[in-house]
Amino acid sequence: MAHSVEMLGQECFDLKNKAIAHLHDYSFMDEIPTIDYSLLFSKDHNERANSLEHLGKACQDFGCFYLINGVEERVIEGALKGISDYFELTNQEERSEYLKKNSMDRIRWYLRSDAGENRENLKIVTHPEYHCPSKPDSCKDAIGEYSKGMHEVELGLAKAISTTLGYEETYIEKEFKLEAGFDVATLNPPSLQSKGSTGLAEHTDPGFFVSLIQDVNGGLQVLSHQGNWITVNIPRNTIFIGIGDHLEILTNGKYKSHIHQVILDNNEVKRISMATLHGPSLDTFVAPAPGFINDSHPPTYRGMTYKESLELNGFDEIDVQSSLIQLQMPLSL
Repeated sequence: MAHSVEMLGQECFDLKNKAIAHLHDYSFMDEIPTIDYSLLFSKDHNERANSLEHLGKACQDFGCFYLINGVEERVIEGALKGISDYFELTNQEERSEYLKKNSMDRIRWYLRSDAGENRENLKIVTHPEYHCPSKPDSCKDAIGEYSKGMHEVELGLAKAISTTLGYEETYIEKEFKLEAGFDVATLNPPSLQSKGSTGLAEHTDPGFFVSLIQDVNGGLQVLSHQGNWITVNIPRNTIFIGIGDHLEILTNGKYKSHIHQVILDNNEVKRISMATLHGPSLDTFVAPAPGFINDSHPPTYRGMTYKESLELNGFDEIDVQSSLIQLQMPLSL
């Protein structure tokens, strides 16, 4: 990296890049930062302060990070095995039981293959009530244990991120009513049904944040601040965390939702994964908070309940589709 100083010297003429470079040298290297969950609550004041600073920079500079020491390794591995068991021990006819029935489905099976998207998956609501196919037991129990542990991590991250924003620890938990938060997990098998290279086109996700676990690397890419696609390489038993649309809305753009896509390379990448969208409660009204609004930063988004935003484009709650573009306020001249 001997040329990095010269590169920084040339690029930092741009004021925005100056600010980013000042906050984090690694932002120019397109390396996703790693956050140690345990250090966010360290009894050592300096250790905790440094970890919280690192978290704040990761949220602001990247909108995503790798999380270690959150959920136990055996629980993560158990959840991935549970997903594998479900798709191996059931056939398409059995899974078709969970095809769309109505807008209030809490378990739904998807199978589609077209130019823009190639995927089979099962979506389940994991919070505030846990829903999962009853068979096989190994799937229901393992994913239930992981979801319970991940919800505890969600509440912990809410405390830590609130602190990085300069608020009391309970700020986000209260604003989003996370005890009744609407969480939806997407269980993805190896993409044996795919016929193209794109698993999921570029998009952002609604909610507080999305968490991802997977058994092999490859497939997921995130868009860096420099406009480069970065292939996400999640270390074993590590959780990928990506900021969601509604934290961007609440903070009026201070912490931005990350853009990402899934590339399957015509089935060369076969991964088992589980992405969980951790959201506010369905009745929570989310709008830019007063503390993030001033003359220089007017409201950038219009507010509505989480349920309304999920249904804004004609989707159902369990689809958990982004409506961030529709919620953006027109720029005043």
